[in-house]
Amino acid sequence: MATVRYVLAKLRPGVSAADYERFEREVDYAVSARIPSIVSYRTHRITEAGARLAGGPWDYIERIEITDRAAYEQELAVAGKELLEELYAKYLDRAYTTSIWTELVEP
Repeated sequence: MATVRYVLAKLRPGVSAADYERFEREVDYAVSARIPSIVSYRTHRITEAGARLAGGPWDYIERIEITDRAAYEQELAVAGKELLEELYAKYLDRAYTTSIWTELVEP
């Protein structure tokens, strides 16, 4: 069964989209590719939201497909520790970051 984590994220005040997206391409994608439990990882800039989410605080949504949640959390705590520290110290507002965990409904 496929498990996907969606992460809604907001940039810290003063951080440019260009700087954050460069970090995503150069660092985050590279680290994520080395975490065995991650099947796929992509970050998407939110360009429009429906009426119920319009005006929400988020700038980006990440889609992280994983093989096993426990393994992912353990690997992320080790291989992603420095990445997460840098991510929140420089780019994202932790107060507005939220996750949505999902399981695929098979056709």
